[in-house]
Amino acid sequence: MHSLPLSPYEQGVSVSQFFQIHPENPQARLIKQAVEIIRAGGVVVYPTDSSYALGCAIGDKNAVERIRRLRQLDDKHNFTLVCRDLSQLGLFAKVDTAAFRLLKIHTPGPYTFILNATREVPRMLLHPKRRTIGLRVPSHPIALALLEQLGEPLMSVSLILPGDDLPMSDPYEMRQSLEHHVDLIIDGGFGGLEASTVINLSGDTPEIIRVGCGDPSPFAEDD
Repeated sequence: MHSLPLSPYEQGVSVSQFFQIHPENPQARLIKQAVEIIRAGGVVVYPTDSSYALGCAIGDKNAVERIRRLRQLDDKHNFTLVCRDLSQLGLFAKVDTAAFRLLKIHTPGPYTFILNATREVPRMLLHPKRRTIGLRVPSHPIALALLEQLGEPLMSVSLILPGDDLPMSDPYEMRQSLEHHVDLIIDGGFGGLEASTVINLSGDTPEIIRVGCGDPSPFAEDD
């Protein structure tokens, strides 16, 4: 079991809440409470169609720093904007016709797409040199319910703790390890052990950056 050091901020955080939410029919009351925690600056653990993720409100610098400390990420690590649908994704990314065609076929699904960002994206989320951003539309009912209630994307990273190669998958282990580091853990059942597949669509041709649980073959160049 992980024993993570507490930051001065986290030393003042009470034990996180633990919601058991049905993975196919999320309870509206619990989804609403979860979104209230996010809007209040909370850091939440929630399930996606790839693995569990850490999420917070878009542009919340304090929550982002808490996630960076928890994951031990430097400022070069990109967060992903998790969107509820393609129309919302289009507010934050410049999508040409070819990219839109690919996105329409493969969203929602276990893919993260690197795209050129619009001005709607907070500067702290952008790649420092290329002004790109990772975006995804998950197909998990809990994630989609959160996004629908929130009305804006979640800033997210996979729940992979320092020293681990795989995402955490057991909500009760998450509770033991993270109860003083996050504000809410959503138990939606056991999670996957692979992160999303990452595809760069910011250039002329698709580039496979990371192979995860999404099939990369549709984006591979033909020989």
